[in-house]
Amino acid sequence: MKIAIGNDHAGVEYKKEIIKYLKLENIEVKNFGTNSEESVDYPDHIHPVSNFVKKNKNSFGIIICGSGNGAAMTANKRSKIRAALCWNEELSILARRHNDANIISIPARFVTLDSALKMVKLFLKTKFDGGRHQKRVDKISSSL
Repeated sequence: MKIAIGNDHAGVEYKKEIIKYLKLENIEVKNFGTNSEESVDYPDHIHPVSNFVKKNKNSFGIIICGSGNGAAMTANKRSKIRAALCWNEELSILARRHNDANIISIPARFVTLDSALKMVKLFLKTKFDGGRHQKRVDKISSSL
């Protein structure tokens, strides 16, 4: 499994701790995020995550910004990307089980670091249910 991670200035500390966890689990991490708390434009650090996930089969992304909204909106501009904004453990599980999300978006200013780590762990270990959910996921990318 390969993980791409990207963050803006609001997510620096969370990213560092998430990377520590991933490395302990022997998961390969590609860091596209900033390491500075100086203000940056989140799309500059989120688009590379989406590109990585799109190009690397069986990979996932973790994106972090203040609200998680801008990061998720940016990531979802790419086809085959399903970024889910999650603010609790149940949502991180459902994003995988029902929506086959391949990127989790974390709102650093609204969840604790402990909660963010739990969401990442659950997101990465949860499998997509498929079945009745597959037809819905297939309709996400349809152009209208």
